[in-house]
Amino acid sequence: MKRIVWAIALIALVGCTGGNIKDQVAKVIKENPSIITDVIKANPAEFMTAFQAAIQQAQGDERKKQEEDEKKKLEAAFTNPLQAEIRADEVIEGTKGAPITLVEYSDFQCPYCSRANVTVKELLKKFEGKIQFVYKHLPLNFHPHAITMSKYYEAARLQGADKAIKLRHFFYENAKDIEKGEKFFKEAAKKVGLDMKKLEIDLKSEVVSKRIEADQAEAQKFEFQGTPGFLLNGIPVRGAYPTDYFVNLVEELKKKGKLTL
Repeated sequence: MKRIVWAIALIALVGCTGGNIKDQVAKVIKENPSIITDVIKANPAEFMTAFQAAIQQAQGDERKKQEEDEKKKLEAAFTNPLQAEIRADEVIEGTKGAPITLVEYSDFQCPYCSRANVTVKELLKKFEGKIQFVYKHLPLNFHPHAITMSKYYEAARLQGADKAIKLRHFFYENAKDIEKGEKFFKEAAKKVGLDMKKLEIDLKSEVVSKRIEADQAEAQKFEFQGTPGFLLNGIPVRGAYPTDYFVNLVEELKKKGKLTL
């Protein structure tokens, strides 16, 4: 306790002489670290209350900063939307050339992407005739089956857009079976009516692997590090947000004169 009194007296002295109190207190504590221990032992309840309040304040400040940063990024995206490449042979779900373009960078083994697949279906229904959806690949290296499933999708695309779409939905709707590996993938391929001999050849083709690599490179360019990542008319959405979030973005685009439906 004597040390505490001594420290307080020193702080008061420093304050009177116009010194930097914060620096002086830090110096005192650094030279006498047991001061902190003495204070905690003498006032444990008060310390815990103050400590928890400080943590909550810090978390609140961090959330506020993140929200402000996201808001700034969103405003910047409305001014300068990101431009995804929509290839001539792209699989389009919805209405090709529609005013709303939703692009997803995804991982078939990601549980959040399974949830996002439901959101995509809801958006396609809500904006029927006014939205086109494009699926792109971002298989994460810690998901052992993700790259293989991406190859299956691309091989299916070579046999028809409708088969690729069916396979994508089948993968997400039966995510619990992914751990079965190759057995599940082949069953899924047969389920959607793929030519298995052609599939085996295409799975090993450079066309398939290069396509996936191009999607990954584009996702990296847009700084999508996790999945799912979306572009809604060039506005980035990082994560599995609910349908209403995307609907609100559409409304904001309309308000800003960036979209007419």
